[in-house]
This record gives sequence, structure tokens and C-alpha cells, in this order.
Amino acid sequence: MKIVKISKYFLILFTVSLFIGTSFLPIVQASSIVFLNESKEKLDFYKKVEGISNLPSSFDLRDYNGKNYVTGIRDQGSYGTCWTHGAMASMEGNLLMTGNWEDKGEVGEPDLSEAHLDWWNGFNTHNNDDNLNGNGLDPHWGGDYMVTSAYTTRGEGAVREIDAPYDNIEISCMRNNDGFHHYYTRNIEWYISEDDLSNLDTIKYKLMQEGVIGTAFLVSYNYWQDMGGYIAHYQPPDTIGDPNHAVAIVGWDDNITTPAPQPGAWLCKNSWGTDWPWGIGGGYFWISYYDKWCGKHPEMGAVSFQDVEYNPFETIYYHDYHGWRDTLTEISEAFNAFTADGQEDLIAVSFFVADDNVDYEFIVYDDFSSGQLQNELSSKTGNIEYRGYHTFNLNNPVSLLANDDFYIYVKLNRGGHPIDRTSEIPVLLGSSSTVTIVESYANPGESYYKQDSLWKDLYSYSFINSSWINSANFCIKAMTGEYNSHIGDLECTDSLNWKDIKAKSEVTGIIRVENIGINSSQLDWKIKSWPEWGIWDFNPWNGYNLKPSDGPLEVEVKVEVPDEKNTNFTGEIKIFNVENEDDYEIITVSLTTKKPRAINSPLIKFLQQYQIIYQLIQRLLNF
Repeated sequence: MKIVKISKYFLILFTVSLFIGTSFLPIVQASSIVFLNESKEKLDFYKKVEGISNLPSSFDLRDYNGKNYVTGIRDQGSYGTCWTHGAMASMEGNLLMTGNWEDKGEVGEPDLSEAHLDWWNGFNTHNNDDNLNGNGLDPHWGGDYMVTSAYTTRGEGAVREIDAPYDNIEISCMRNNDGFHHYYTRNIEWYISEDDLSNLDTIKYKLMQEGVIGTAFLVSYNYWQDMGGYIAHYQPPDTIGDPNHAVAIVGWDDNITTPAPQPGAWLCKNSWGTDWPWGIGGGYFWISYYDKWCGKHPEMGAVSFQDVEYNPFETIYYHDYHGWRDTLTEISEAFNAFTADGQEDLIAVSFFVADDNVDYEFIVYDDFSSGQLQNELSSKTGNIEYRGYHTFNLNNPVSLLANDDFYIYVKLNRGGHPIDRTSEIPVLLGSSSTVTIVESYANPGESYYKQDSLWKDLYSYSFINSSWINSANFCIKAMTGEYNSHIGDLECTDSLNWKDIKAKSEVTGIIRVENIGINSSQLDWKIKSWPEWGIWDFNPWNGYNLKPSDGPLEVEVKVEVPDEKNTNFTGEIKIFNVENEDDYEIITVSLTTKKPRAINSPLIKFLQQYQIIYQLIQRLLNF
């Protein structure tokens, strides 16, 4: 501290001496003003912090607040099933994050069946309900995360490893059994870090919030390198070759060196056992942020399987057996028609969106007659932040009788409507075929789209490829089951107010999250947004299964204060109920920084007559 003070006053004396020695020259040259402005702009640039940019320079899900959120290393053997391992690693990691595996009473760490996904994904020559004995992928030799999403969203899986062991992958496992435990993925999101890494922090943030993320890259020993204690991979962006191997992201390090020109890489979990390659890493390795495909491929680069839970529905109604295969970008309004199998309650709706930041509206109708949807039964509106698959609970159940017709209408404000149709699988990850066509099937009267204020049957849509006609359906699903009226009721009544705080210091505070619902209810909550000023950290960021009997849960808030002095910062923290987005709380925030230190010496009063020199001295005193 003494050294700093001496340095400051030395600079003041030096500045004054310069002023005295050059009193007959212009007080300050134009070039000096430009330099000061440029320095301030650079400083402001480096201090700028976006909402999710307050992230550590390194992170590892294997040691997150002292806990491990990554399941063990698997070994795919000699088969092309890496994509099943990447997907299951993400689902298993999410089950660890939420505690849903343990809550179900399962034994040991989450362990889901790659073999069941491999055999019963619906895209291979072994099984395609839309075209029995038709074309498809070779079992054990190809697939991707889009295939996985179709499999899990229609309720086919995932099932546990003990239900369909990988050890017996050569022999087809059972498709279903009363003893199987099915786990459903409520939300699946796709991210792209972008070539300039402008969206890198989104992937980091989601890794911390939701757990392990699936990814893919091109395996080539031209791109591997032993860095002396760890293995790193980097495929330059200007090279050719598509991704052919799927793995899972479990962490990052902004400073780690790879073969890329700049540092920074993802920590990845492989599925080649613990001894590969060269016995380094124990099954883990690094992929550069600047790799051609990892984090960047639109379908395989970064995929997060979220809110995985045990068998929440009795029936899933759908027409899109193969899930999202294409997007009709010009269509904003669509609906699917369904007929109830029996007396049941409609409790949820799901659909894909093809873009980020999509406003949606869905309505359940009772009738479709004279070209119009009629008799609204339930509805919901909101915003979807990231492209992918999303499931929404109805605010109130809709009672159905056997053979009741019902209609799920979905309006999206951007990106168009995703569809299933006969398609080529573009990312094969090891299939023996270079082109694989998987046939989809549709019937008249299943899916409709609005064009020029009229509803038209998608069955007769005029595709540019004639083989797609009569094969398309919208990716809109309806779920029935026991209505869960035990969704928690969120309450947060706190505010955060800090006064007379030193700039660039750290402040802490507490906000309380409470479930004020009925005694048997459980609350899942997340912090969705916070002020853009400062660097924010919350512990925890989200929570699951909070009961009223648990009382208020304290959330620790830490903020690195901006460097602006004598400034009042305000903003809001938004916390929402995961199962009811209409249930949210706003925490108001206010922070005031101290005024700069007053200077009253005769010398400074004298220099105040010369504003340019005085302002420069103020900068020197406050650096």
C-alpha cells in the first residue's frame, strides 16, 4: 500500500513539473486526448460482462462444489455405437444433477442402456415402425443425436442398463417389458458456439446448469497430440471431413494448450475404456474450442438432454415417429389431430422449435369442423430460449373419453415448424452406407398447416422431392396420465440493496426460495436472469424437489462490483418455477458505489484552474 501511495504522488509531482516546464506550449495535444479515449474504450470493453459471462476460467463436473456429476467411463468395444454413449452420458449426468435417479430408488449411479437405443431407435434395418423390413441404418453402425431425440421423445426409451445390457449387444434385446424402467427427457436443446466463439458461454452455462453435453468430432490421428500428460484434439476449420465420433463434454479450461493456435478446450468423456490412448487421461481428453466440429456442428456439436425423469406419462400421442427430420420455414401455425384410446387425462404437450428465442402459443381444441378449430379446452403461451424439443404441462388437465377427437394447435413466431418425413440420415458416425434413406409414413387427416387463412392437410403438401409426399407429419405430441396437481408454488420475497460500496470489491447477499404449495407438492426452480452489470454468482443456481416442509432455501449471492464510482446500479433477478413458467418471482436489486476521495490541498486547488491537468491527476489517484 505504501509503495502505491508513493507512486501516485510521484506521478503527481512529475505531472506538475511537466506542466510548469511546458507552460508556454498548448496545454494538451490532440493526440493525447485520443490516447486517453482509446484507453477508456479498451478498458470498458474488457470490463463488459454479459448475463451468462460470469463463468470460471475452468470447470469440471467431476468436482462441482465437491460433488461428481459424471457417470463412469464406458467401453463401446468394436461397434459404431459412440452416439448412444454420448447421448446416455448426457442423460445420466442430468439424472445426477436433478437427483431423479436416486429419488426413484435406483441403485448405484445412473446407468442407461445404449444397447436398447441401438436396437430400437426406429431408424435401422432391425426396426422401423413406419416401414417394416425397409431400408435403414446398420444396427451397431450408425446414428446421431437427432435419432436419439426421436427415440426418447416418443417414449421408446431410455431404459436402464440392467433392462438391456450392452454385454449382449450382438443379440437383439427386448423392446419392452413390464419390469423395464423408462426415463423420459422433457427437454433437449441444441447449441452452437459459432466460429468466432461468440456463443461459447451458452454451452458453458448450460453445462453447469443441466449437466453433461453430447458432442462429436472427426477422429483422425493427424489431429491428436500427446501434450505431455494429457491428450488434445484439434481439427483445423479449413480441413475436410465430417464428424465420425460422438463423445460428451464434462468441463472446460480457457487456458489449456492444444494443437490449436490459441488456448482453451473442452474436457471430454470418451467411450473407449480407461486405457486409451497411450494410457493417458483415464478415458478423458481435450478438444480445442477452435475445433472444426466440436461445439459447432448444427446437429452434433452441443446437445443437452435435460429434465430426465421416470415415466411421467401413460400414453404419448404422436404422428412423427422419426421426430425432427426437416423444417417448413414458411409455416407458423399447425396442428395435429388425435383420437383418445380410452378414458384419460391430457396433461402435457410437446413440440420442437427450429430457432432460438421463439414465442409460442399452443391450444387444445375439442372440435375441427367446417375448416375451423373450435371449443378451446386449454392453452398456454410463453417463450422458448433455445432450439430443440420442449415439453409443457397443462395448467389444468383435459378429460378425454375413449374415441374422443382432440386437436393440438401450435403457433410459433419464428423458425417455422419442424416435421417428420422420409429422409436421408446425414450424420452416420460409422454406418457402412454413404447414403441411408429412412422412410416415414403418414395418413390423411393427421397434420394440418395454415396457408392464406385456410387449413390444409400436410399429407398432400407439395415437396420438391416426390418421395417425401405422403410421408410428413408435424412434430407435435400430446401426453396423458395422472395429472400432477402437486406442482410447487414459488415464493421469494427478498430484495438486495447494497449502499456505499467500494468499486471493484465483492458483495454478498442472501435470497430465499420457498415452496408455499400444498404439503405434498414439490418445487423445481431456476434462476433465469440477473443484471448485466457486475459479475454474478449464485449458490445454488437451481433446485429440485423443494417441499413446503423444507422451509425457505437460502441462495448465496456474490457480485463483483463494477469499477464505476459514485454510481447507482439497479436491476432484477428472475427466478421461475420449472414446471409452470407463469409462476415466477422478481427480486429487485440496488447497489450504490462510493464517491471518489475528495482532494483539498492548496496545490490541487491551484491546479483546478487547469482542468485538463486536474482531470489527469484524478485519474492517477484513482487508478
